[in-house]
Amino acid sequence: MTITSVINPDDPISLYKRMLLIRRLEEALIQRYPEQEMRCPVHFSIGQEAIAVGVSAFLNNDDWVVSNHRSHAHYVAKGGDLSSFVAELYGKSAGCCAGRGGSMHLTDMDAGFLAGIPIVGSAMAIAAGVAMSQQRNQSKSITAVYIGDAAAESGSFHETLNYASLHNLPLLTVCENNEFSIFTPMSMRQPSNRTIADLSRSHGIKTFEASGDNVLEVVEVMRQAKNYMLEESKPAFIEFNTYRLLEHCGPNFDDDLNYRDPKEVNRFAIRDPLYIMANFLIAQNWLTEEKMSEMDTQLKLDITNLIDEVKLFDNAGYELSDKVFWVNL
Repeated sequence: MTITSVINPDDPISLYKRMLLIRRLEEALIQRYPEQEMRCPVHFSIGQEAIAVGVSAFLNNDDWVVSNHRSHAHYVAKGGDLSSFVAELYGKSAGCCAGRGGSMHLTDMDAGFLAGIPIVGSAMAIAAGVAMSQQRNQSKSITAVYIGDAAAESGSFHETLNYASLHNLPLLTVCENNEFSIFTPMSMRQPSNRTIADLSRSHGIKTFEASGDNVLEVVEVMRQAKNYMLEESKPAFIEFNTYRLLEHCGPNFDDDLNYRDPKEVNRFAIRDPLYIMANFLIAQNWLTEEKMSEMDTQLKLDITNLIDEVKLFDNAGYELSDKVFWVNL
């Protein structure tokens, strides 16, 4: 089942709907994960949806995305096929990698989603190769690569940025800084007298910084970055500060491990991208709570039907139904 419309960066309702889709789809997968029919590790994007949606709002089908191990939001925001996504998690041959890759190996070439690459930092070099191909083919498209904050501690980070800067590759690096590498905070991994954005600037790359919690801020900085790349034919880098709500890998909360400050965890209630955007839409009188509730109810039903349908697929292949997934997205 395919998402039949693109994200309109100038339509806040369009942005909200795609974030809501990502959140509700992941929540539905979390509910079913304990059934042990999804036999692959999962890294959920809950709390980070605004970045994927705001960035993808400016990416065309001809623009490529290379992602990392936490790729669900990136895949759905880019318009990846939802049946193929869910089937991949269930190990079905109908999955986007024929059920052999699981959550960390997503791909949808039709949507311009090249691959999820689980090894930290390694996606950057692959994305640079894709960007070089675009440059040599004199394409007007760009390649966007998503990394986490831990990637900045890899050799690939510096080697790729140096190479992209030297050759003016059409490479956009999107850093989702969620403050932790598994259980270890930034303060225990990197010096306090510089940021990841500073590292990017040191390679001569135009660098932007913004909150990743407000999709409207993401849209604005992404607009600036994309315009810069097209006008100057040079790479760009964006560091977004964000927060993941769940454990590093898996469907659970891990607050009992005491590696996060309880005050910081509680702050997520007001940092939640959906909460921020819902309040904005209501304040602007663009949506009512009643309308949001109706959308939410229908979306949950559609997702339930989607997962139930995918679970009926056998491992010998399947035929897509004629249905499309929530065409108003």
